[in-house]
Amino acid sequence: MAPDSSPEISTLKSLSDEDVLAALREGRVHALNVLYDRYARLVYSLAYRILGSTEEAEDVTQDVFLTFWQKDAYQSSKGTLKTFLTTMTRSRSIDKLRAQGTRNRFLQKWQHLSNQETSPLLDDIAQTEQSQILRQALADLSEGEREILEIAYYEGLSQSEIAKRLNLPLGTVKTRSRQGLIKLRQRLQNPL
Repeated sequence: MAPDSSPEISTLKSLSDEDVLAALREGRVHALNVLYDRYARLVYSLAYRILGSTEEAEDVTQDVFLTFWQKDAYQSSKGTLKTFLTTMTRSRSIDKLRAQGTRNRFLQKWQHLSNQETSPLLDDIAQTEQSQILRQALADLSEGEREILEIAYYEGLSQSEIAKRLNLPLGTVKTRSRQGLIKLRQRLQNPL
């Protein structure tokens, strides 16, 4: 029997959002499937309109529903579930745009600094030291984290493309990427 045809899902589909939320809060995970079926298209469409990228819209959609499920922050007294998910999607999408802007500004600054005249000897010393620190930081990551980050940064693949290539769930790729970046950041901020 396919998951969508289970008696529980059929029953949940006929309930109001409030009743489905109550079921979700009771630990009935199928309730999340019902809410996803009801609102995923709305969330994805809004994220896509803001971001203009299918992969990033998919990432935001997954993030919105995962956060919604894990944090249970929705309160019906403050508006409808549709409004809550729309607001959350808009916020997450704008955060992604800001992160892209920050990354672009960093790259522009880096390019500007690298174009300035400096001593070739000092450049070689600094680059060697940075390479050693980076190699050590990468060595401290798990093999899975390191592989995903290397593919993302050296080959420029998206998380969805990496998941397909490595035959891993997208959530696993996202988790390993996030954990690896956190470890790298900590290691590079405190290299000693």
